[in-house]
Amino acid sequence: MRLWLHLSVCLLGLALSAAPCRAHGVEGYIENITGACVYAGYDDGEPMAYAAVEVRPEGAKLAFQTGRTDRNGCFMFRPDGPGRWQVVVNDGMGHRLALDYEAAADPTTAEPHATPRARDGGLTRAVKIITGMAVIFGICGFFYGWQARREPV
Repeated sequence: MRLWLHLSVCLLGLALSAAPCRAHGVEGYIENITGACVYAGYDDGEPMAYAAVEVRPEGAKLAFQTGRTDRNGCFMFRPDGPGRWQVVVNDGMGHRLALDYEAAADPTTAEPHATPRARDGGLTRAVKIITGMAVIFGICGFFYGWQARREPV
């Protein structure tokens, strides 16, 4: 009985003298910030959805940030310093887009500027195919007509 009492007092003393322990947790918040939004799309207007993106400052060997575009072909990043940045978007199927971005010294005072999307006059893919075939048939027709004009030997 005396042993049990002694053991109980020791355990109670250890329990009361132990420092409180906490497991590690996580914290987070959402903040509205200014940054650069990259849009990547194919020439037919379809966005490069979920394509791999790599952002690096000019001359750096390691990437500053990597990720993927969203389903709309957009990717946001916030440079941590001024200068020229290169953004490379690669869809893994042979399409690669490399863009340069000039970051201001103070991103909070920089005016937002949008680089106009490169468009080719609004021609659809079908119109481009028909135009290409028309040019090929026109050139072939010219040479066949030229050959038919010559007298046979």
